[in-house]
Amino acid sequence: MKRLKEVLLLFFLLVLLSCNNEPSQQKEGKDNSKGSNFTGVELVQLDGQPVDWDQYKGKAVFINFWATWCKPCIEEMPSIRAIKDKLKDANIVFLLASDETAQQIEKFKQKNNYDFQFVRVTNLEHLGINAIPTTYIFDPAGKLVFSEMGYRKWDNNENLSMVSNIVGVK
Repeated sequence: MKRLKEVLLLFFLLVLLSCNNEPSQQKEGKDNSKGSNFTGVELVQLDGQPVDWDQYKGKAVFINFWATWCKPCIEEMPSIRAIKDKLKDANIVFLLASDETAQQIEKFKQKNNYDFQFVRVTNLEHLGINAIPTTYIFDPAGKLVFSEMGYRKWDNNENLSMVSNIVGVK
């Protein structure tokens, strides 16, 4: 019985550590990619079709890695929706990527009535993402210019200004 309690405690500790509420490893304004054109990020649509990165050429891409069970991930979604709405006429695409099943994501989407473009990430471990939420922002040239692990209130003035600068909106 004691062993079971230790295993459960370890499991819950790992779950809490993997869901990060504090920003870390912020990299803004630097080219952190190993090339360009979204190198290394493998996404598929919920229907299983690979995301065609060519459709985003010349556009900034905001990718938020999240999970249905991650409280900070869910808490930041309204601010992502708000910044998405504020930049609706800008040259930017918002993708929300999870490594969960398409069915889990669809269920979450229907329950919460979000109009995000939800996708599945197939190589989360390869990307070095060890905590969520994590956000990557690629500039219109396809270079990673921002990455951060942790919750962020995206629709405040400072963050809106940062994303607007990446997109080229003044």
